Amino acid sequence: MANIKSAKKRIKVIEKKTLRNKMIKSALKTTIKKFEVAVDAKNAEEAKANFNNVVKALDMAASKGIVHSNKAARKKSRLSAKLSAM
Repeated sequence: MANIKSAKKRIKVIEKKTLRNKMIKSALKTTIKKFEVAVDAKNAEEAKANFNNVVKALDMAASKGIVHSNKAARKKSRLSAKLSAM
């Protein structure tokens, strides 16, 4: 356990940031799962709507540094390929 005041503060800040990152990453996974369920159900309208949400969530996560920008681009590319293959 930290003894120095600044180290104690850093621990608090890191805990808050970790919680925020987990929240955003969890929401991202949920939106991706909704999209994939719509694709599996062959529901084109719902899949297109969910795809827009996924792209927005991926861009936000990449801009916050939660997901690497290349990973976000790769994920968008693969999901758009799934959408067009429907």
